[in-house]
Amino acid sequence: MDESTFNALYADTAKPLWNYVARVSGRNDIADDVLQEAFFRFLRSSRTGLSKVEARLYLFRIATNLLNDIWRRGEDIGGCESKEAVMESRFDIALDAGWVLQQLKPRARELLWLAYVEGMSHSEIAKATGLNRMSVRILLLRARRQARAYLEPKGETDGRLP
Repeated sequence: MDESTFNALYADTAKPLWNYVARVSGRNDIADDVLQEAFFRFLRSSRTGLSKVEARLYLFRIATNLLNDIWRRGEDIGGCESKEAVMESRFDIALDAGWVLQQLKPRARELLWLAYVEGMSHSEIAKATGLNRMSVRILLLRARRQARAYLEPKGETDGRLP
């Protein structure tokens, strides 16, 4: 991969990848480290000849694996504020959604971010996370239900399961 191709890939991928890691982990310092390590590992791999889309998915895969490694080591990376503290600071749906994401397990955060922020299809998410496409579908359904349970006022379920 030549320098101009890498610079173009970095310009297109670095910010979305950093945002993904920062939101899933809840920490900017982790996002900085994972972003740097993901691009380093990508450049050292034999996959530098991938198309732009495939390279982007591969970088998300590397970042997801690095996050999983951090969790496996037992490092505490997902601190969250209380909902009351978040709501007092602003009445903003983005903050509420951020709080909800922090309440979910890391895998659910990953899937929701990739699907709804990055706009990836189930197949793309499967490639980025190493999961089976059908597993992505089921896990994403469960993650949406869990997130909805946090967003719905208590007592209002409209007959739906949380």
